[in-house]
Amino acid sequence: MHFIKAAAGILLGVVATLALAQGRDLPDFTRLVEEHGAAVVNISTSQAPRRVAAPQAPNIEDEEMLEFFRRFIPRQPGPGQGPRPESRSLGSGFIISADGYILTNAHVIDAADEIKVRLTDKRELNAKVVGADKRTDVALIKIEATNLPMVRMGDPGRLKVGEWVLAIGAPFGFENTVTAGIVSAKGRSLPQENFVPFIQTDVAINPGNSGGPLFNMRGEVVGVNSQIYSRTGGFMGLSFAIPIDVALDVQKQLREKGRVSRGRIGVVIQEVTKDLAVSFGLERPRGALVNAVEKASPADKGGIEATDIITRFDGKEVESSSDLPRIVGATRPGSRVAVEVWRQGAGRTLNLTVGELLEERIAAREAPQERKPAAQAANRLGIVVSELSAEQKRELKLSHGLMVADVRAEARAELRRGDILLKVVHNGVHTDLKTADQLSRLLAGLNKNAVITLQVRRGESMAFVTIAGLDDKG
Repeated sequence: MHFIKAAAGILLGVVATLALAQGRDLPDFTRLVEEHGAAVVNISTSQAPRRVAAPQAPNIEDEEMLEFFRRFIPRQPGPGQGPRPESRSLGSGFIISADGYILTNAHVIDAADEIKVRLTDKRELNAKVVGADKRTDVALIKIEATNLPMVRMGDPGRLKVGEWVLAIGAPFGFENTVTAGIVSAKGRSLPQENFVPFIQTDVAINPGNSGGPLFNMRGEVVGVNSQIYSRTGGFMGLSFAIPIDVALDVQKQLREKGRVSRGRIGVVIQEVTKDLAVSFGLERPRGALVNAVEKASPADKGGIEATDIITRFDGKEVESSSDLPRIVGATRPGSRVAVEVWRQGAGRTLNLTVGELLEERIAAREAPQERKPAAQAANRLGIVVSELSAEQKRELKLSHGLMVADVRAEARAELRRGDILLKVVHNGVHTDLKTADQLSRLLAGLNKNAVITLQVRRGESMAFVTIAGLDDKG
């Protein structure tokens, strides 16, 4: 009995010790909020009445739809047609200078006729827009005041996945609401967001938190809360913040020039998959595969070619294709930079002068009209190809290539009739395709489990298609 009591006492002691240890490890946010909460503001905007068409709501239940990222500014619904009443929206922001400069999201103040900033001391002041950048969703506004509390800036590069972070904002208009969570991931790329390596967190973010700060446990701002993933419009555990270094660079340019300058080099790229890496003789999937180079662009003048894999730009590693637009965009136009590429099974270094991104360009041309080739048997890819005539080469501005006339293998859904096959890559060796017999002979010499990559032109676009496994015949 004494033994049992002793054992029970030891067990209770261990449990108590663990509880105390856990209690010491749990974060205490009170001091952080007391010291920095006053620098967070509530932003309200309004629009004068105007005539608008009925808004069309997206079909968010469509299973084929990409991840739906909802901007979170609640707006009052208006009637279907005719003038609508004055509309209002809510958001958050934070003071970055004692004389009244405030960072927030561009979508918070978009199309606003009037912007009001409410401070924690209950003062309400009118704000003017210094500048806004929709590409990064960063805006800088200014109120006329002095001796304002301001936040301290941190280094997002030091953030670790799993680290505690805290948000302060005005969800649904509830001012200075505090929520906390952890960093879920870093460097996230979101659809249509090429210039921001988002910080993903599980901090509860809701409509009205837009533009508010994300703090680390040292009381430093490491991000600007910008987006959530949601199928309902409310918080679902996936929140995204703009790294503060990105936001500060944007606000600096907005303050100095009123706009943001971004670099461009004029290439179309795609992700390097495992199969593509094998085809190109790369030791592992990395970099950005160039499938087209704009004529007379900085990349063209610098010697970059289609089929190059860009692995490093201006001293920065390009691990994923999504890294390249961010790195190039952050490079000042006119800069002379070194670019490392993987070409024909070996690395080489090129030098180019970065241009300036002026506007988005969208290719809208139709694919060339299909022409019926002479009858021909399917090759080991399960497709029928025909050689380009001299007229077709002139029309398409190509020196070589084979047109896909028919796709007879169900497994080749990635190829379509009318595609132009320009090049085949196998084990790092690049071969221009000129005749159907040449392609058949090349395929005949490969193992049935071979992995090859085809450079394909479809309309005005270029892409690389990887094919693993060939027809057993031949």
